[in-house]
Amino acid sequence: MFGSRFMPCQECGASVDRTVQGDHECAPERRADYQMFGLREEVAQLEAGIHRYLMTAAGRFESWLAASEVRGQS
Repeated sequence: MFGSRFMPCQECGASVDRTVQGDHECAPERRADYQMFGLREEVAQLEAGIHRYLMTAAGRFESWLAASEVRGQS
């Protein structure tokens, strides 16, 4: 029936009072958190994909090579 006077900001998700004059300024940290929240499924898929790759022969070799290069530079 009655709409809320508060609406979420489309950039950062903050609750913004629509009746107040003036522009809302998004905090950079809040914007980053809100964007990461929106990408949580893609981040999870990326992590799973990297894990699957590291279980392959090529992935195991690259992991071994990276570790040997780090040990060689120490």
